Amino acid sequence: MYPYFYPSYIAPPQKAASAAAPTAPSNQPAQELPPVPGKTPGQPVEPVTPAPVTVQPPPVSLSQEGGPTVMSDIGFTQAYLKTQIGKKVRIEFLIGTNVLTDRLGRLTDVGISYIIIEPEGTDDKMLCDIYSIKFITFFA
Repeated sequence: MYPYFYPSYIAPPQKAASAAAPTAPSNQPAQELPPVPGKTPGQPVEPVTPAPVTVQPPPVSLSQEGGPTVMSDIGFTQAYLKTQIGKKVRIEFLIGTNVLTDRLGRLTDVGISYIIIEPEGTDDKMLCDIYSIKFITFFA
């Protein structure tokens, strides 16, 4: 066998030097701290307690939260759909990876992640997932 790849003896790991390990003495004299005004040497220094600090979070406007902006900026689907409430619609949904199904009715409400339509010929309400909608036809 090759001793380079299969050493018969492995040295134990060295212990790391602790932070409290003594250091070698220096030839430089220790520097003394300047005296504190109004105190005599050897007198204990009183601890100073800092004044309490109160931190208030910055005010958050409603437009930063996501909900109100989505519902008011016409560039978002939900905001545009809100402008079409009351119209007759045909909505096509993608179910799974390749199945399209559609629903016909009157658009009655729009939320952030859903829409509600009233199917034709009934007083029922149908809640639909907005994220599976692929096409919407609006009838005049």
